[in-house]
Order: sequence, then C-alpha cells, then structure tokens
Amino acid sequence: MASSSKPERTYHVFFSFRGEDVRNNFLGHLYGALDQKGIYTYVDSEELRKGEQIAPGLMKAIEESHIAIIIFSDDYASSWWCLEEAAKIMDCKEERDLMVFPLFYKVDPREVRTPRERYRKAMVKHESKFGKDSEKVKRWEKALSDAGSLSGWHLTLG
Repeated sequence: MASSSKPERTYHVFFSFRGEDVRNNFLGHLYGALDQKGIYTYVDSEELRKGEQIAPGLMKAIEESHIAIIIFSDDYASSWWCLEEAAKIMDCKEERDLMVFPLFYKVDPREVRTPRERYRKAMVKHESKFGKDSEKVKRWEKALSDAGSLSGWHLTLG
C-alpha cells in the first residue's frame, strides 16, 4: 500500500535551463540519451513562457520529479523565469526530498555561487526592476548560492 506522505512522482528528471543557451545543442543530446534509456524527462517548451507568470503546470512538473538538473549556462541568471525555477527546485529539495544536481555548462561554479561577472550583471538588472531589497531577488540569490554549492558537473566543452 502506498504511503500518502510520499509525493506522487511523474518524471524521473526535470531540466531547468536557459533555452537559447542550450536547447538546440547540448540539451537535445542529453535528452536523447536519457530518453533512449527509458528515463522520462520534463523539458518545457518556449510556448509555456509567453506570459508574465510561471505556468502552474511547470511548478507541478518540478514537484512531481525525482531529480532536477539545473543547467547553469552564461545567460541562465538573466532570465527571471529560470531563477524562479531554481528557487522552486531548491524549495522542493528541502520540502519534498527532490534530488538536485547542478550542471555548469561553460560557466564557472564560483560564478553561480557568488556572482561576479555575467551573473552579477544579471542580478543587478533584476534588482533595478524588482528592488534591491526585494524578497524575490533575495530568494533567487539564495537559490543560486545553494544550488551552486551542490556537487554536480562542470562542462567546459566547446
């Protein structure tokens, strides 16, 4: 008999990524390899990102995954949408035992943990839009720091 305290899991893996950085190259290959092995992954469509709000279906997909892989790339932090995903993923890590693995794709893990260059510029832009002391921006910064501190993979390939 299934325990009601265990959340229902639909996906083996949820990918969080910046589409324009990885969708048509690296992610396609990774998705294909996992799919061949029968690993059911959630990869969102750009169509879900048309509005100003994160689609509830996307948040539900994070909650219903066993594993989340955050693919940190050059422009990941410039997307408030990606940052919302990262924050939700880190919440689910704490609240739902979601396993989280960062994949640093052509970006130094230190840049994610403590933004210095591109990630710093992106966060400054978010601060100017939402306010320097905004709870939203603080949540995103914490998510980046926490996720960037996890053990994962660092890929520097061309």
